[in-house]
Formats: sequence, structure tokens, C-alpha cells
Amino acid sequence: MLASHQRWLMTQTAYALHLEYDPAAPGSGLTVVALRDLIIRYRIASRNTVLSFIEELLTYRFLELAPGPARRPRRYVPTEISSEAMFGWYLANLAAIDLIDGGGRADALAASPRLMDLAQPRMARNCLATDVWRDPPECVGLFLWTEAGGLVVDHIMSKLDLGGAGGDRIDIGRFDARMLATHFMISRTHLQRLLRKSAERGDIGWHDEARKTRMWVSRDFLDQYCRWQAVKLAAVDEAFAWARSAEANGSPS
Repeated sequence: MLASHQRWLMTQTAYALHLEYDPAAPGSGLTVVALRDLIIRYRIASRNTVLSFIEELLTYRFLELAPGPARRPRRYVPTEISSEAMFGWYLANLAAIDLIDGGGRADALAASPRLMDLAQPRMARNCLATDVWRDPPECVGLFLWTEAGGLVVDHIMSKLDLGGAGGDRIDIGRFDARMLATHFMISRTHLQRLLRKSAERGDIGWHDEARKTRMWVSRDFLDQYCRWQAVKLAAVDEAFAWARSAEANGSPS
């Protein structure tokens, strides 16, 4: 559900609403109305897209109705597999930041999982309200506004050979489009269309143009991708630091 940017924004917002549930506040928590109002306010998706999104989460059992008497608006809660996945996502992002500065954030979250309940809503709302995160650079958005495109661009960046990369083109080695399409369960035609559009912009290219098996990425593409990811990592870090401070001071709200 995080594989396209629109779904990322809706998923993180939905989870934040769930964690913000207050039994004393009627209508709080994850409801269609609450999610729809936030998503439409930031022009991320239409009302019908939000409704379809909730229905899909219910169909795949990522969501279920909240226990207790039926009330309007209906409130939903994540199933166990969804909660575990979101916790793993936050933990992985903290671990990535730890690699940069040697911090112990991931260990701190593992030792005190409740910090996730405090940090995630703050992170999600900060990302939602930040224009530069909501609207990725065009070279990145070309992938991220399509189904599973986020997986593709992250895979490309994970293969970069940064050792001795001093020019405008950075090698990523062998790129097997057929195998990648199968792995991500997307059509090969869809993947090739994305790659062709990116190549037309000059963001990626092939050392062997005829066979298209060895790919390079432009320095500008990498720089814009890193700057965009830094916005999210900063939000993840700031929210976690706030959560640790709140827990230490005994004031989680």
C-alpha cells in the first residue's frame, strides 16, 4: 500500500487517524469521513478514490470494523498484519537515519514500541502538510504517481554504484526489466513505459542502447531523489525525537 505516492499518503494518513482515536471525542479515529476530509483538503485524491481505498483495505483484510456497538460514522482499525508492517516501516526508516549519524533510534523504538503510537501521527501529518513531500520532483513523480512506481525507483536507487562515481552518469549495472516486472507483479509494458519516459527526460539511460541491459542514472536524478527522501527522513526523525521527549516527560499528547 506504500508502492505509489498517492497510496503512501492515504495509508500513512489513515494509520495516523487510527492512532489518534480518542474514546471521549465522537467521530475521532479512522473513519471514511475523517480520511476523506484530510485527503481532499490536500488534493491528493477524490472522494470516490478514498472510498475505493477503504473498501480495498477491508477486502484484503488490512482493515476491519472497530469492536463494540455499531455507530456512525463507522470506525475502522488496522489488522495485526497492517500494524506489524507499519511498525517495520518506521523501524526501517529510523535504522536508515542511524546509518547516517550512528544514532540509536531503531534500538530505542524496538525497546519501547509505544513510541511508534506517538511518532507516526506527527510524522504523517507533517509530511501531508509539506508541499515538497506531497509533490515530488517531476523526475521522481513520474514513477511515484503510478501503480508500484515507488518500488521501481527505489530499486533503481538501491543498485547505484557510488564507488568512484564522479561524473554525470552513475552506473547501476545489469537491469532485467522482465525479472523486475515479475518480482513486483506489474506488467512489463507498464514498466517499459515508465523507463522510456524517464529516459526521454535524460534521467536514466543504457550503456548498451540496443539491448537495454546495463543502466545508468543521471546525477541530477539522484540529487533530486535524495533531497526529496530527506524531507521524509527529517519528518520521521523529528517526530521520533518529539515522541521520546514526550514519553520522558510523561506528556504523550
